[in-house]
Amino acid sequence: MIVVPVLRLLGLVALVSTLALASAGAASSYSWPVRPFNKQHPIRGFFGDPRTVFENGVLAGGFDGPGFFSFHQGVDISAPDGTPVYPVVSGIAHYLGAATLNVDTGTYEGNDRIFQYFHVVPIVGEGQHVIARKTVLGYIQPPFAHVHLTEINGTQSVNPLQKGHLSPYVDHTRPTIRDALFENQTGLLQTPLGLCGRIEIAVNAFDTPPMPVPGSFHGLPVAPAFVRWNITHLNGAAAVPWRTAADFRTTLPPNSRFFDVYAKGTYENAPRFGAQQYRSMPGRYLFLLAGNFDTTSLPNGVYSLGISAADVRGNSANFHERFSVLNAHSGVCPGSLAAPPATAPPPTEPPAGSGPGG
Repeated sequence: MIVVPVLRLLGLVALVSTLALASAGAASSYSWPVRPFNKQHPIRGFFGDPRTVFENGVLAGGFDGPGFFSFHQGVDISAPDGTPVYPVVSGIAHYLGAATLNVDTGTYEGNDRIFQYFHVVPIVGEGQHVIARKTVLGYIQPPFAHVHLTEINGTQSVNPLQKGHLSPYVDHTRPTIRDALFENQTGLLQTPLGLCGRIEIAVNAFDTPPMPVPGSFHGLPVAPAFVRWNITHLNGAAAVPWRTAADFRTTLPPNSRFFDVYAKGTYENAPRFGAQQYRSMPGRYLFLLAGNFDTTSLPNGVYSLGISAADVRGNSANFHERFSVLNAHSGVCPGSLAAPPATAPPPTEPPAGSGPGG
């Protein structure tokens, strides 16, 4: 008489266990790597920020290169030197360098996820099993005053600030769009009046950290996660549809595409040019909208350049600037950029809702 209920109970237990295992195997949100774990901390470097090291000084043509240019692969969490750093997810610790650790969570999560911690003086052993929020990985290395956290899913670094990852995280600040920049072979144009031939279009835009950052990085900018642009006629009709200039909402382009995203003249916070580092100087984030835009693709007239910048949580800013196109019938335009090799047109804006903040 009691066999059926017992079997049902056993079946229910098996089902609950299966669901628990499935849930444990799925990637989930994680807390902060420094105490208090369930409280938001200041972030002084965002995912996708420019990282620039110019070999020559400013007065020696440093902006023209050479140098090392890359996208910031994680987030920089501010904390005093010597602060204990903990794993955000349990796993196996591996050394990447004297002050860098990998924690491979695959055995414990059932998926291929790795967390990297930079600027840490480690105290754990190679191959040691470390437990989230319990094991001290090491201490923040002086003089960095932050721990860099990278999340790698499979083979790609992903944005820890997107929903379902680093938590709790709240952001109510909006990016700032300072101005649009038009340039040809003669240099930066003082006015977008009477544009002709081929030109470069960029935007000076930045975001503000959601919490004040202490120390020398106080008040310095971070990168918006998403930048797009379009061109319209004054009646609102599209002349050039929305196109994406930068999208760091989930992952990053390869570093080889740095100057397809950022325009020349970009530099990071506290930039280094040659042997000189300009501490406490804010970075300059110039996003390349069009590296070689052919104004002859538009009839002569007045247009509006529209630019939108957003963070990973959807806070956005919009900007509009009118410009005029005036190409001569002869086709001659002094200062026009050279035509690039034939290439496919840039991708249009992804459909709405295709990613965080969309």
